[in-house]
Amino acid sequence: MADVAKNLGVAKASLYKWTQQARPGPDKGKEDELIESKREILHLKAQLRRTEEERDILKKAAAYFAKESG
Repeated sequence: MADVAKNLGVAKASLYKWTQQARPGPDKGKEDELIESKREILHLKAQLRRTEEERDILKKAAAYFAKESG
């Protein structure tokens, strides 16, 4: 810790205090991580649904234009 503080040009006590503040509590960090993961999953599911709809529209359009040109 002393070497890192010296390399950063800060007091060792400050670095120690910052690391203590940055550490999540035993349950708080896991809870926040779980909530963030669930939020990301919901976002990705919505994005996948939109992408699949777009793909289906493009497939229909390609089939329509292939029929028109042939």
